[in-house]
Amino acid sequence: MTRRTCGVAVVAVAALLASAACSSPYSDTSGAKAGTGTRTIGPVEGCGKSSWTDPADLAPDRAPARCEPLAPSAQPLARKRKITIATGTLSAEYVAPLEAAVDKGEFKAEGLDVTLKVLPTPDALPLLAKGDIDALWAAPEAAVMNGIKGGFDIKWVAGNFSPGPGSKSGLWVRTKEGETAARVEMAGRTLGTMIGKGSVIAYPMQKALARHHGGLDEIQYRQLGSADVLTALQNGGVDSAWLLDPVWRKVDGKPGYAFLGGQPAGEPLGGLLYGPTLLHDDVDAGVALLRAYIRTVNTFFVSDYKKDAAFVAYLSKLLKIDKAVLEATPSLRMDWEIRKGTTTRLQAAYRAQGATQGSAVPVSRTVDRTLYEEAVGHVP
Repeated sequence: MTRRTCGVAVVAVAALLASAACSSPYSDTSGAKAGTGTRTIGPVEGCGKSSWTDPADLAPDRAPARCEPLAPSAQPLARKRKITIATGTLSAEYVAPLEAAVDKGEFKAEGLDVTLKVLPTPDALPLLAKGDIDALWAAPEAAVMNGIKGGFDIKWVAGNFSPGPGSKSGLWVRTKEGETAARVEMAGRTLGTMIGKGSVIAYPMQKALARHHGGLDEIQYRQLGSADVLTALQNGGVDSAWLLDPVWRKVDGKPGYAFLGGQPAGEPLGGLLYGPTLLHDDVDAGVALLRAYIRTVNTFFVSDYKKDAAFVAYLSKLLKIDKAVLEATPSLRMDWEIRKGTTTRLQAAYRAQGATQGSAVPVSRTVDRTLYEEAVGHVP
């Protein structure tokens, strides 16, 4: 799709003419122009003021954006598109909205034939940049930032989740004599992690370590398999570990272990990443994909969705996860929005780890909120 711009009108009539001249041939021209100047945003039924929150709001108790159930309604594309989304796993709760959108026909309603393909982020990035895959369900990790710095046209276009109230997914440590959760000396200790340096957990870890006399450059990283992280913590192979849902339940409340902090409440650290195909060549499909994803969240993942026993049973079958495992942890706070400054804070943590070097990639090259804003009808 050719991107166009138009000049600034200086009188009201000229402004209206300029707006019409810059309207996309693919979208309703009754709304205000989107951020690129080539598309327009009109009101979306069922998506009012609650469908958008101020990106600068980092309050832990911030209510995530929501439309009414079944909104935004589907707007089938004129021709069907085949879309491939890479994801590191299909057996994790945070992937559930995508899998439910496929299973319940929400993507199909938009004219999208979506395939979810299991592929590690490092392998998926060059394919995304070349257009061999269309989207990546992951996080803006150090590898992503290094790729963008190297010329990859990739942007984070939608969030995924933040932890629900009561979650203790995050940094756990074996305490020494005299230490408590309020005061732990972390400098010099070992950390067991599945990804190692360059993961988005560097950001919340940095915050937790700062409260406990340590730093990202003052701990020793030990990369372990997913099944080995907890075992290594329990048998003393590592001093601390980043434990995910529901693994942290194994040490919660037991003497000798302390929870130091997890992902910030209300701030998603991952979600959908688009490459040039959905960012530029076929923006209609990019918006349609987000519309289906957002509709799935609004319809099935509102509030505490695990209170619905039938839905938990459905998720158990969909994700191939034991129902008791799903019930052992709080519902995730599904959230398609991206907070202000998240990629800047992530990059500061990556640099502290030594996973990236040089100046940070500017937000203008890492984040694009305009597609989900169009999907819910929010005019920036």
